[in-house]
Amino acid sequence: MAALGKIRKQGIALICIIGLGLFAFIAEEMFRSCEASRNNQRQQVGEVLGEKINVQEFQKLVDEYTEVIKMQQGQDQLNEDQMNRVKDMVWNQFVQSKIIENQAKQLGLTVTDGEMQAILKEGTSPLLTQTPFVNQQTGRFDANALQKFLADYKTQQATNPQLAKQYESIYRYWTFIEKTLRQQTLAQKYQTLLAQCLVSNPVEAKMSFADENTESAIELAAFPYASIDDSKVQVTDADLKAKYEEMKSQFKQYVESRDVKYVDIQVNASEADRAELQKQFAAYATDLAEAADPTDVVRKSTSLISYLGLPVTKEAFPMDIASRLDSMAVGNVYGPFENTQDNTLNLIKLVAKTQLPDSVQYRQIQVPGASLEAARKTADSIYQALKGGADFEAIAKKYNQTGEKTWMVTRQYQNAPSLDVETRNFISSINTMAVGELKNVELTQGNLIVQVVDRKNMINKYTAAVVKKTIDFSKDTYRTAYNKFSSFVSANQKADDIVKNAQKSGYKVQERKDITTSEHYLAGIRSTREALKWLFEAKEGDISPMYECGDNNHLLVVVLDKIHTPGNRALTDEQVKEMVKAEVLKDKKAAQLMEKVKGVNSIAAAKGKGANVSTVEQVTFAAPVYVSATGASEPALSGAVAATAKGAFSKQPVKGNAGIYLFQVNNRTNREAKLDEKAQEQKLRQRAMQYAGSFTNELYIKSKVTDNRYLFF
Repeated sequence: MAALGKIRKQGIALICIIGLGLFAFIAEEMFRSCEASRNNQRQQVGEVLGEKINVQEFQKLVDEYTEVIKMQQGQDQLNEDQMNRVKDMVWNQFVQSKIIENQAKQLGLTVTDGEMQAILKEGTSPLLTQTPFVNQQTGRFDANALQKFLADYKTQQATNPQLAKQYESIYRYWTFIEKTLRQQTLAQKYQTLLAQCLVSNPVEAKMSFADENTESAIELAAFPYASIDDSKVQVTDADLKAKYEEMKSQFKQYVESRDVKYVDIQVNASEADRAELQKQFAAYATDLAEAADPTDVVRKSTSLISYLGLPVTKEAFPMDIASRLDSMAVGNVYGPFENTQDNTLNLIKLVAKTQLPDSVQYRQIQVPGASLEAARKTADSIYQALKGGADFEAIAKKYNQTGEKTWMVTRQYQNAPSLDVETRNFISSINTMAVGELKNVELTQGNLIVQVVDRKNMINKYTAAVVKKTIDFSKDTYRTAYNKFSSFVSANQKADDIVKNAQKSGYKVQERKDITTSEHYLAGIRSTREALKWLFEAKEGDISPMYECGDNNHLLVVVLDKIHTPGNRALTDEQVKEMVKAEVLKDKKAAQLMEKVKGVNSIAAAKGKGANVSTVEQVTFAAPVYVSATGASEPALSGAVAATAKGAFSKQPVKGNAGIYLFQVNNRTNREAKLDEKAQEQKLRQRAMQYAGSFTNELYIKSKVTDNRYLFF
């Protein structure tokens, strides 16, 4: 009872403690929920029509498309610029497909499996001709070859691990093509439906034909706006404001952009650095001249171009190397020579030059065995049987292989970063074997029975050892540049100070306007993702940290000058103000010139007022008139001429883009052409489709696309 009494006395305090505890519990859960939400947002690459894509999903799409590009181009790796193009294409495809899918869903458009089968059977899509399933004789897609591959794919996965990886790569390539084909077909359906909304008729066709083929010859009097000096035209704030309101819609922007000022210095090799590199190359030249096999010399030099030891085409080498190969004798060393375009020093040794096929068709049997000795014995038996006339494919099937014919082209291997000895020997054998020749190739893991079936396109191939090295700066050179620039940044911690003092310190302030999140590099400098991330989190007037960027040869500091939010750009924006002012000047000059020519009713009178007079032929309503006196195309003049009778003088001056004009229509003729109404209507429909193309931009705007790729890539 006593205890209960004490509890009752402390009731209010206990309620407060319990309340605080419950609040803390709820707050903790809210905090966790908010933190989870923020973490999720941090992983979002972008958004289209409210549908988000996270970095893992986007990376998967990038990886998928990267493998497709590698297979199509026969490359093992893509460089930074290529990868950026891949990311852009993947993003644009993602956005476009989501927009089209949304529109198609509202309209009830789909692509059925039956339609896909019909497309495959027809086999005319350009996408299908990029697949391995093309009949070499007809050059057309072969649906039966695809079905055979899909059946073999399932079999090889279970029975032949050695081929499984190759089959898996081709299978992923096909699934990408199939998905893309379905997306393209849906987009084509949507575009076709839209095209049916844009029609022409015989009346319009006749009018259009007349506009294109009725020609006028005129005497033209031009009064260029440039004849009046800008300083003699008074432009007030009221003029600018009124014109801005008239033009406001032209200054609408849909995504945020930012203007920056920046100082970028590129660190280059000093004279001492160059002298040291020349010394190294003198030693490389001696070693290459003496080496029977230049593999070690090239490897130890850390050349930018690897030595495969195989004959390859000129396309395998950079232009500066390839251009010298034909003028060299086998065994000679050329260089060192400098290439200023890629900032390298170079040496070449031409090891061999020969004519070999660019394409070789072959088939093979991988010989298994319980041991290496057993494999060798089995391989010898197979080889002898084939030499005796046994059926190649029948023996291959006995060892769970197809023995199918495969084409190998030079581009598949000539850009490889390296090749092991066995691969090199295998390719060399394939290239030099005669048609029908068999070879028993010994490998460390077993044997390979190979037969060349066909050879095509004999071309010159070159075996060349190349030492190509960047003329790079030393650590001391970089350290000196770093310390100097770091001192400058530390001493100027305000935006105005950076701009004011840069030149005194030997640096140049540059500008870059309207940077958006879709860009890969800041100011075109590589490896500036951290600077971009800073830029879109900074405030106007902020100064960035000093960044080491580029190819580890740039130092950069950035000042955020201006943020342009979505909406209409204000008149206070310098670019907007200049555009508006140019239009006001044009209007005022036009008004002055109009007053000047008031009452003029002939070309002679216009010339007396200082006009630049010329004859212009073949003026039609369908195309703007180009006026050489003003250097401008003038659509308004075309319309005015068409509306003026033959022999008549223009009723009033025509205000154009670069001046005002008076004219006399001297003659009017019709071109010798026959109207084809159907063709003209089709032409008009196509033109209407081009004009209607802007609808895609409207769809993009309404889709509220958010692009945050700069945070991740």
